Amino acid sequence: MEHLFDKEWTITPAGGATGEAYFAQREEQKLFLKRNSSPFLAVLSAEGIVPKLIWTKRLENGDVITAQSWMSGRELSARDMNDISVAKLLHKIHSTKPLLTMLERLGVKPFQPEEMLIQVETGLDTDLTRRLVVEQSIQFLQENIGDIYTANYVVCHGDLNHNNWLLSDDGDLYLIDWDSSMIGDPAIDLGLILYWYIPREDWGMWLSQYGVELSNSLQIRMKWYVICQTLLSVQWHYSKDRVAEMNQLLMRLEGFITL
Repeated sequence: MEHLFDKEWTITPAGGATGEAYFAQREEQKLFLKRNSSPFLAVLSAEGIVPKLIWTKRLENGDVITAQSWMSGRELSARDMNDISVAKLLHKIHSTKPLLTMLERLGVKPFQPEEMLIQVETGLDTDLTRRLVVEQSIQFLQENIGDIYTANYVVCHGDLNHNNWLLSDDGDLYLIDWDSSMIGDPAIDLGLILYWYIPREDWGMWLSQYGVELSNSLQIRMKWYVICQTLLSVQWHYSKDRVAEMNQLLMRLEGFITL
């Protein structure tokens, strides 16, 4: 990464699971660099969903480096996720046609629930499938897959952890880290936020700020997808021997099943 800049720049790792993000600084100028970020970052930048894209460079080995404005601000807390600005930005993302058009041009097809169910059925370790809550969860997914369909496909972020929301010092809200993006049911994103961050009694209000009603169809789809995603996260933590995090997810899964 250093060879892209002259000696006046300081390059430091930005952390993260992939190790592909960096900060670059020269005096007061700061950039956020990432290797092989989402291919539609330019559209996200143009729509004001992510910090401004400054430049893109392709390396000889085929890797693509992007540089964005470094925003002074903070990540959202779990409590912040109930703010109306989160609902409004997510609605904008789900309804912005240039985002959907760009992914379609890249050959991305709508993600179907059968694909996620296959990931669960074939990807979980045998030790996990023996657990009662996992068995109940898989049974729920199999019994209800016939109800998990929509004609409304949108661009979904796919990883709406509160740490991926950036509030700048100027009050602008951004959603970053689009590596898990897909075309899919908006319930994929909505379920992640509502189940993980919003009290059940506030779901109707939050969704009205987003722009939809809490219908029976939306409820079952959100529950279905969030259980799928949680099971896949359980498997990931299990594979990394992160027992504490895995057990916390299993406890949350018990609550999701009964809700």
